[in-house]
Amino acid sequence: MFYYLFDFLEKNYDLAGAGLFKYISFRAFLAIILSLVIGAVFGKRLINMLRALQVGESIRNLGLEGQMQKQGTPTMGGIIIIASIIIPTLLFAKVLNIYIILMLVTTLWLGLIGFLDDYIKVFKKNKEGLAGKFKIAGQVALGLFVGLMLYFDNDVVVREYALGDSGIYTTSKVSEDYVDVHSSITTIPFLKDNEFDYCDLLDWIGLCPDYTWAIYTLVVIFIITAVSNGANITDGIDGLAAGISAIVGLTIAILAYVSGNTIFADYLNIMYIPNTGELVIFCAAFVGACVGFLWYNTYPAQVFMGDTGSLSLGGTIAVLALAIRKELLIPVLCGVFLIENLSVIIQVSYFKYTKKKYGEGRRIFKMSPLHHHYQKLGHSEPKIVTRFWIIGILLAVLTLSTLKIR
Repeated sequence: MFYYLFDFLEKNYDLAGAGLFKYISFRAFLAIILSLVIGAVFGKRLINMLRALQVGESIRNLGLEGQMQKQGTPTMGGIIIIASIIIPTLLFAKVLNIYIILMLVTTLWLGLIGFLDDYIKVFKKNKEGLAGKFKIAGQVALGLFVGLMLYFDNDVVVREYALGDSGIYTTSKVSEDYVDVHSSITTIPFLKDNEFDYCDLLDWIGLCPDYTWAIYTLVVIFIITAVSNGANITDGIDGLAAGISAIVGLTIAILAYVSGNTIFADYLNIMYIPNTGELVIFCAAFVGACVGFLWYNTYPAQVFMGDTGSLSLGGTIAVLALAIRKELLIPVLCGVFLIENLSVIIQVSYFKYTKKKYGEGRRIFKMSPLHHHYQKLGHSEPKIVTRFWIIGILLAVLTLSTLKIR
């Protein structure tokens, strides 16, 4: 909003300083500051309101140390996160940018699904919350929308440069002759020619390119569902999901900046994706929202984000990675979410298998998700969270290293 306002003022009234709003770095700086302020200042008011409404978390006694002391802690704090993301983005980003539109829709869509789940748990006193099939249906619907938009929208393009006089185009900058084209390519980490075309998955049966959109959309649905649920599962102890999300968000901001900047894309020899630079403003608000929420969510937490926040954070990360064509880096970048997800799958699968084979269920972990396993071993929440953050930072560094290590 401010971008268009100050662009108008500069062009028509030559307002001093209005040109600053052309710079992504300046608007990103303002976005993260405002996001932090909204989370830290207005977050307290929301917590007090949630307490007044008796919107408290219902805790099951799982035998974890300090667990029952959390009974009644306000939940649905994800409202703070969503507000801290949406407001700065609307103010400082180009809101007509296709990628910004997708991010706003994703944040609100999954936030609404999570809100319904939390509302049913708290106000309807139903511990199961929103039925799983409705959650999955909502995630699938979002994945279908995002997949089709990313594949068919005219503004979603990749820049390809002419390879000498051969008439062949490549994403590597080798001349000033270029075209912006629809493409189903993405990035494969650690490989020299690190591009993969989804069309190749169907080429061997002769369905490329007519049905490439279908396989791409299925991949998008799977990624959004997996990452949003992974973040939801990770949100089990104070500060864990918000801290990991902040680390991931900052990493994606760097990837979005270099992918949306012709100079850095040329230097790093990566594909240049027009218009993705605006995602840096969204990422800045995202990181600020997570850090601002940590002000109240670190141990001992004064508020929980609930599914309102965790589903939204995970889905947002997934769509960000898809937008900058780095979705194949998700298993590395979101390694903590992946491990937490796998720990539940392994635990449940092994329990069912041993119960069927031996007549009694056996467990690999003392409890799942994995962070509860370490709680059962006697580790304190702050120690577990700090160590998971460190792992998240290491994975972020490894992800960024793929820009040069091939």
